[in-house]
Amino acid sequence: MDNKRTLLDVIADSKFIHTILSIIIGFIVGAIFLVVMGISVTDAYGTLLKSVFSSTKNISYCIVYGTPYIVVGLSVAFSFRTGVFNIGAEGQFVMGSMAACVVGILFGSLPSIILIPLCFLAAAAAGALWGVIVGFLKNKWGINEVLSMIMFNWTAFYLSNYIADFPAIHNEGSAEATRNVSEHARTLLPAGLIEKFNLCPTANWGILVAILLTIVIYFIIEKTTLGYELKAVGFNKSAAEYGGISVNRSILTALAISGALAGLGGSLQLLGMGGRISIFTSQEGFGFAGIVVALIGVSNPFGVLIAGLFYGALTYSGGKLNLVKAPTQVVDIIVGTVVFFIAISSIFGAVRYLKKSPQKGGR
Repeated sequence: MDNKRTLLDVIADSKFIHTILSIIIGFIVGAIFLVVMGISVTDAYGTLLKSVFSSTKNISYCIVYGTPYIVVGLSVAFSFRTGVFNIGAEGQFVMGSMAACVVGILFGSLPSIILIPLCFLAAAAAGALWGVIVGFLKNKWGINEVLSMIMFNWTAFYLSNYIADFPAIHNEGSAEATRNVSEHARTLLPAGLIEKFNLCPTANWGILVAILLTIVIYFIIEKTTLGYELKAVGFNKSAAEYGGISVNRSILTALAISGALAGLGGSLQLLGMGGRISIFTSQEGFGFAGIVVALIGVSNPFGVLIAGLFYGALTYSGGKLNLVKAPTQVVDIIVGTVVFFIAISSIFGAVRYLKKSPQKGGR
């Protein structure tokens, strides 16, 4: 029997290689569109690279942009690993950011050492609640969680706008937004540190929180009994239940943790960058971007950390493409192609299986 591994075997067995190939293909497809539009690929991609690596300020911008994507990506990746498709991260993100905003405004006189953790706790609780409600509806009445999550995304959208219009919360000026959260609630780096290292004005401690959450989620999934039970339910609900694991409780737990992470992503975006929440005219898309990040990171917490930074860098640098008269939508084309090829990566395994299947009626 021939035990030699072919290139197809290697590709089929490695999610990392799937991802790298998908990213390369994504940039190739983006280059084709640029050529068709008569735009220099070298100039466009050179601008992307320069926008990321040309200065510490640009690098810090990419990190700031990527931080909420990392945490929302962790939320979606955690749900993937536990057999729940959390398409409701968008609504959980919105509810988490609004909960942090309300606390940051109404309790603004508290010192930072108390107020910032309180904002995080409020955001995590709001996001977890938004996830648990969906899990309860599924467990109690069998309501499809995907449909519920889509509905709850829009409910969060309008509820956030409603809360933002409260007199105690709404901006006192003409801006259609909430008041700014207290300076005690902001997670910005000290001004002296920002100036010394030439960082962007919104450089903040959020990336450290994201790294800490990455480690915690990895530990939960891979090193705890809870993680084993949740993965077992995700792999095979019937077998898990036969083994004595409560499937309904596991679904609620998975959605609570996933929702809490998405809510924390919202608080990191608010306290690190925005400082206030605008009245929404459309969904911001952080939750849906989290699905992209989770796919690129192959649902591995450390993979998600890298994928979130990659996505943040593309988001920031993509805005600079207009300097060479290239449409910023090129980034969307690249990301869409990457996700498409990651999503169909299982075809490599299918092709290998067909190739190795015994041929009937052969010579």
